[in-house]
Amino acid sequence: MKLHQLQALIASAETGSIRGAARSLNLSQAAVTKALRELETAQQLPLFVRTPSGLNFTEYGKVLLTHARLVLKQLEHAQAELDQLRGKNSGRLCVGVTPWIALTLLPEVVLEFRQRMPEVRLELFESLMAVAQPLLRDGSMDFAIGQLHPSQAPQDFSCETLLDYQTSVLVRQGHARQDARSIHELLDQQWTLNYAPDGHDALMQDLFWRHGAQIDERRIVRAHSLAILQMLVEHGDMCTWGPTIMSTAPPFLGRLVSLQLEEQFEPRHLSIVTRCNVALSNPALCFTDCLLQVIRRHARSARKEDRALFETVRLRV
Repeated sequence: MKLHQLQALIASAETGSIRGAARSLNLSQAAVTKALRELETAQQLPLFVRTPSGLNFTEYGKVLLTHARLVLKQLEHAQAELDQLRGKNSGRLCVGVTPWIALTLLPEVVLEFRQRMPEVRLELFESLMAVAQPLLRDGSMDFAIGQLHPSQAPQDFSCETLLDYQTSVLVRQGHARQDARSIHELLDQQWTLNYAPDGHDALMQDLFWRHGAQIDERRIVRAHSLAILQMLVEHGDMCTWGPTIMSTAPPFLGRLVSLQLEEQFEPRHLSIVTRCNVALSNPALCFTDCLLQVIRRHARSARKEDRALFETVRLRV
């Protein structure tokens, strides 16, 4: 396998067509087609099929695509480290950021990172773990700032915990059940939740089952973005479960209510999540250091807004 063949494979997957791949790589369509044919011939396996709507990858192609992305990501890391030794910071950094950090501390973190590494191209994802996990696995994302359930951590990912935060059931201000005192009073309500593909049982256990609560799961809408979840809670009268800090974050202050239920939920962990056995690049280490500096600065602050923000958070670092 040659580098230009893997680049053609990845570009074809990302654009969905030979034409799009050629445009993104600044090559002719004939050159991209040749690279893909050479790759299939060398492997003696069908990697994709052409359809009227574009390219569909076979199972063989999907496996190779995952490894191709990892290879190119490692080469990016190598180039970034060489540039660092030359006294030049460059390259690309892709980071997933959990919504409550994005809504509170992220702008300050990004500005600080920009001052330290202005030449690095930064790409940010709203990182609900359902979105982040597949991107971490295939190397598209360098790391995520988020919560990974302990049952998932040993399998594919490595976690460095930064802080613990409390969770609660959240509803909109004025919800008919905002005075509820038990999860059992909410089982007839509509819910919207977010969880990774392999995180369903862990979430149901933490939220319902360990409290003896059985909910009809047809009442649950699985939301894959904060925007969808927010709209369903605020305009669909749905219940959700998440960081208590969301009810005090500026965009939701006065709009979301954290319910005071008799059931106690285990604190969650905000961590730096990476694929196992993968070292962070210099830009990634810089970004995490900026994050830590901002978190510590606000945690020590006497400002009313910061005290409210960190009331339900405990630092680990």
